[in-house]
Amino acid sequence: MLNYVSKAADAAHGVLRADQRLDFARRLRARIEVERGGSQNARQVAKVLARFGDPVALVEREARRLAEAGVATARDPAGVGARASGGGAGTSLGTAGSGTAGPGTTGPRTAGTGAVTRPVSGPVSGPSDGAGAGGGATRPLPAVDGEEAPPGVRAYRGIAQDSLDRRQGMGLPFAGLRRAAMSSANPMATGGRDARTIVKEYPRDTAALVILVLAALLVPFHLPAVAIFQIPLVVWAVGAVMVLFSDAWNVRDRFVGAGAPLLGYAVGGVLIGGLRVGIEAGMEAFVTQFFDVSGTMFMIGTGAGVLWLAYRLLDVN
Repeated sequence: MLNYVSKAADAAHGVLRADQRLDFARRLRARIEVERGGSQNARQVAKVLARFGDPVALVEREARRLAEAGVATARDPAGVGARASGGGAGTSLGTAGSGTAGPGTTGPRTAGTGAVTRPVSGPVSGPSDGAGAGGGATRPLPAVDGEEAPPGVRAYRGIAQDSLDRRQGMGLPFAGLRRAAMSSANPMATGGRDARTIVKEYPRDTAALVILVLAALLVPFHLPAVAIFQIPLVVWAVGAVMVLFSDAWNVRDRFVGAGAPLLGYAVGGVLIGGLRVGIEAGMEAFVTQFFDVSGTMFMIGTGAGVLWLAYRLLDVN
C-alpha cells in the first residue's frame, strides 16, 4: 500500500504543487484504508490496489480536476486550463473579485486578493459522498469500480488481476515455497505471506498439521492402546478429520495429506517388510517385519503429508 502511494506521489512531481501533492497522497492513502476495511490480508489489499488502477492515471485525473476548477498547479501555474475552457474573471487563481472557492478547489480564496490559503482537506468519504463540492474541502477520490472507470484504470486492473492469477495457478514450480523461504530477507518477495501470517489466517488448519505431527512423534513411545486402537492412530484420526473438513485445501490435497500416513503404514510396511524377509521366509516372519517397519513408515508418510499440506497452505489458491 505504501509503495502504491509512493508511486502516486512520484508521478505527481512536476504535475501538482508540493502542498497539492502532499494533500493528494494523504487523501489517497486514507481512501485505500477505507476500501481495505482494516484487512491485513496481503492478497485482499492487492485486489483493492488493483481496483484503484494506475497511480499515474489518478494523478492526471486530479490535475484535470484542479485545472477545471481554476486552481494553479505545477503544470499550469496560472490556471490557464480553466480560463481556456470558458472560465471568466474570478474563476482562476490570482483573479480579484472572487470571494468563494469553486467546486472541487483545494482551498478558500481571499476576497479581492485572489490569494489561496493552504489546502483544507475534509474527511475521505465513500464514492457517492458529495464532500468537496463546497465549503473549502477537497473532493474525495472518485470511485474506481464498475464499467464507468477510465480505460487506464480498467487496463491496469486487468494486468494486476492477471498477475494474481498467474501466481495462484500457473506460476513456476514451488514458487510459494521459494517466496516463503525468502520472506526473512525480502518481505516484498512473498506478497506479505510468511509462516506467521499463515498461522494467523489459518489457525485451525495449522492446528491440524500440528496434530498430525504429534501422531507421528508418539509412535516410538509404544503407548498402551485405547480399547483396540493405538494412541498414535487416534491422534492421527483427529488431525485427519480436521484436514478433511478444512476449506484451505482442495479435495485432492486433503486426501493426499490425510491419507499419506496410512499409505506409508500399509504399503510401505508391506514393501519394506517383504523385502527384508524375502519370499520364502513365511507369513509369521513377514508379519513380524511388517510391524517392525510399519511404524517408521507411518512417520515418514505423516511427514510427507504434512509437508505437502504446508506447502499448499503457503501457496493456497
